[in-house]
Amino acid sequence: MKKLIDDIINCPPVWTIRILAASILSLFSIYTAFFGVFPDMIQRSFHIGIILFLVYLMPLQNMSLEALFKSFKTYIFMILALLSLLVMFYQIIFFDAINDRYGELTNYEFYIGLAATFFLLDATRRTIGWPIAILAIAFLFYALLGNYFPGEAGHRGYSLHRVMSHLYLGGSGIFGTPLGVTATFVILIVLFGAVLENSGAGKVLMDIANALTGKSRGGPAKAAVVGSSLMGMISGTAVANVLTTGTISIPLMKRTGYRPETAGAIEAVASTGGQLMPPVMGAAAFLMSDMTGISYYEIARAALLPAILYYIVLFSVVHLEAVKMKIPIIDTKDIPSIWETLKQGGHLLLSLPVFIYMMFDGYSVMYASIWSLMMAVFLSYLRRATWLTPRKIIRTIENGVDAVIPVATACACAGIIIGIITLTGLGLKFSSLVISLSGGNIFLALLLTMIASLILGMGLPTAAAYILVATLAAPALEMLGINKLAAHLFVFYSAMLSSITPPVALAAYAASGLANANPFRIAIVSCQFGIAAFIIPYFFAFNPVLIGLDASIQMIFLAAFSAIFGSLSLSIFIQGFLISKLLLIERFGYIVVTFCLLSVSFTTDIIGFVLFIILYLFHYFVRNSTRQLA
Repeated sequence: MKKLIDDIINCPPVWTIRILAASILSLFSIYTAFFGVFPDMIQRSFHIGIILFLVYLMPLQNMSLEALFKSFKTYIFMILALLSLLVMFYQIIFFDAINDRYGELTNYEFYIGLAATFFLLDATRRTIGWPIAILAIAFLFYALLGNYFPGEAGHRGYSLHRVMSHLYLGGSGIFGTPLGVTATFVILIVLFGAVLENSGAGKVLMDIANALTGKSRGGPAKAAVVGSSLMGMISGTAVANVLTTGTISIPLMKRTGYRPETAGAIEAVASTGGQLMPPVMGAAAFLMSDMTGISYYEIARAALLPAILYYIVLFSVVHLEAVKMKIPIIDTKDIPSIWETLKQGGHLLLSLPVFIYMMFDGYSVMYASIWSLMMAVFLSYLRRATWLTPRKIIRTIENGVDAVIPVATACACAGIIIGIITLTGLGLKFSSLVISLSGGNIFLALLLTMIASLILGMGLPTAAAYILVATLAAPALEMLGINKLAAHLFVFYSAMLSSITPPVALAAYAASGLANANPFRIAIVSCQFGIAAFIIPYFFAFNPVLIGLDASIQMIFLAAFSAIFGSLSLSIFIQGFLISKLLLIERFGYIVVTFCLLSVSFTTDIIGFVLFIILYLFHYFVRNSTRQLA
């Protein structure tokens, strides 16, 4: 302990301050999980205040004490950090006075609101880039200059004072629901994931995945698919997952013969899909529950089959890629023993079933998260090798809070956009526009919604992207008769896919550093490998049986059976390869099979099965015979 204290004392002073601030935020979140949250404004103000404070200290955290006093930027960032903390804590300090005035904005509060908006936009730019900051600024101008917009897009226009009153003191602005979700349970889930990672549970999951798949062709890539899906549902963010599991999987894939861009793409797609994988899913699933009023259990149940189809396609594409590229099977001595892995670290995974049980038993997300977190900490001390030492605890807090920062700033910034949408009535106008452009055609409406979601979600964490596009796009789909759950799952898929869609593909950019490959090329390959996620949402939007709505067990079973074969057919089409390279007519045939098997009609299912068998037999016997004669 003395050595640890000495190390902390000798660490860069700003880093120490950030750790203390991150610890305060973590303890505050744990305290409220046990004893109940404070009023919304207090809970959310404290959360975002500490977050902004941490953002502005980040550029100084590695500077020595001597360098700090010599640098002019020290004073600039220190002032920004303290001012951002104060303008957000204003809501806490004067909470009673604000309530007594029923939220009426005073003249000096107008300037505090402006400062808060500036700090938030700047912090968002610093953490996740310009896209959402620019979008928020555009929405601010839209609120101010609405009277200059033509037709239905226009509105009467609002004064800056009215806009600040809505965004800073209103319940649907900066301190709205998106930030509320981050301030209550997202941070706990992320801390839970950080505990699992730093105790070694992440490595255990990857070792299990390697043990299960290592003896097959393309084993490391298949392990990445399995391991990243498991870890991705806990971390809830594609980028964080790529940066954790990718450090193991990507180098191993490259060593076995995969091209760098292929290795990066496999990891990016697998990590992205983890967010839709029940039973945990990611933070966006809990956001969906909060926004729709649909229970987490119903959402997880509905997402199960689409998630299985997603990974069947990805797993199959990876296998066919390995066969096509003649990737060798790795040496058995490099494959970990599953029993030895479970013996050494299996206890670390026991907190996951606890979390799942509590969620499905009706406990709140916060309650399930905090007890699972506490249990994960306890389990780490059952073996000396997995102890969360003081150093690991500090690293866990640092990693957890640093992972929350981009989500929190993005969600608060999304709150600005949502606040403007509610103030101006843009949501209803957007829905009317989608319906008008589609001419009432559901397929066109879905296509327009997906395009809008991909554009609006670029550069955003999935949780923030979902909030944004769900506010605008989901009502339009519901107005066209699509079930609410199906509409929100469609939007969720579309927002999630922005992580691998060029030109701004965060998961691909994260993978590029590990794979040492061009991020744009990784994004292109990612779209090829993850094409199932672009297609499957259309099928469950038209056929709710795929998500278990209004269907018997028999109907769900038949839908699952045909959907699995449809997914395999899609994989073969993507790769253009089965036993050998497909003819163009064969490839066309498999895409026809895909659409037949994923459609609503029983008749098309039969046609699809028959065509699948014919195509397979033709390829196996006829082409095999031709190759032997040659």
